[in-house]
Amino acid sequence: MNQLPFDKPGRFWRGNLHSHSTRSDGRLEPEEVARRYAANGYDFFALTEHFLERYDFPIVDTRPFRNERFTTLIGAELHAGETELGGMWHLLAVGLPLDFAPPSDGEDGAGLAARARAAGAFVAAAHPQWYCLTERDLEALGPVDAIEVYNGVAIDHNDRADSWHITDIMLGRGRRYWVCAADDFHHQSNRHDFARGWVWVKSERLEPDALLAALKAGHFYSSTGPQIHDVQVERGKRAVVRCSPAEWVFATGKGPASVAAQGHGLMEVELNLEKFTSPYCRITVRDAHGGRAWTNPIWFE
Repeated sequence: MNQLPFDKPGRFWRGNLHSHSTRSDGRLEPEEVARRYAANGYDFFALTEHFLERYDFPIVDTRPFRNERFTTLIGAELHAGETELGGMWHLLAVGLPLDFAPPSDGEDGAGLAARARAAGAFVAAAHPQWYCLTERDLEALGPVDAIEVYNGVAIDHNDRADSWHITDIMLGRGRRYWVCAADDFHHQSNRHDFARGWVWVKSERLEPDALLAALKAGHFYSSTGPQIHDVQVERGKRAVVRCSPAEWVFATGKGPASVAAQGHGLMEVELNLEKFTSPYCRITVRDAHGGRAWTNPIWFE
């Protein structure tokens, strides 16, 4: 199940999948949120307002903000039912129809996720570490496309931005997810939540349908800084990684399985996988400033 994007046709487009405006609990108008992303090197973004009754279940029509150099995906952050430790589910749904219906009475997170996926959306479990999601939560949620492994607003909210721990546990149990990084931008004065995490999506066209199809297929990688230019993996042999200047490059897998290379300004490395005992791996690139980039999990069978 090697769905790495690097040999796919097209080019990489930078995007943020998680943001908010004054239509829910953000501080900027939708048009200003779009303008900021377009002005700061992004090719697309999704406005994902909290889909709650107190905000009148908003799914914001961001199509007027599109042009030939910048586009938008229609989405929302969905909520229904409770997690094991008592919080509401936060489900990132990108690619929703504008008439997506509010949760019905008694609809739980799994039902809402299934309905969003059936409507064509890319659905991710949002910021698991922030809300202390458990294995039982993710099992009960059922099939979703991805886990949000990095959340920018959580950096200054409760210092729980990184959700790789629970993700690696689920991967180690054989569950298959893509992974994504995002800002969860709100523009609150006491939080630096802009341009903290993003995805690079490989597509032939900067069009919503093409970007959404690439996301669903796993043709993307996530980053907080570094760029990954190419990854080639041969099970039981090697992984070759080309990237922007890095200090460390890792292949990690089930349990403690890992192989690493260290140096200054690494731009191409070969990792020996002859003794790598794991049914999957993921590649992590870490630069001199602590920024990281991650491939999606690479399943060998």
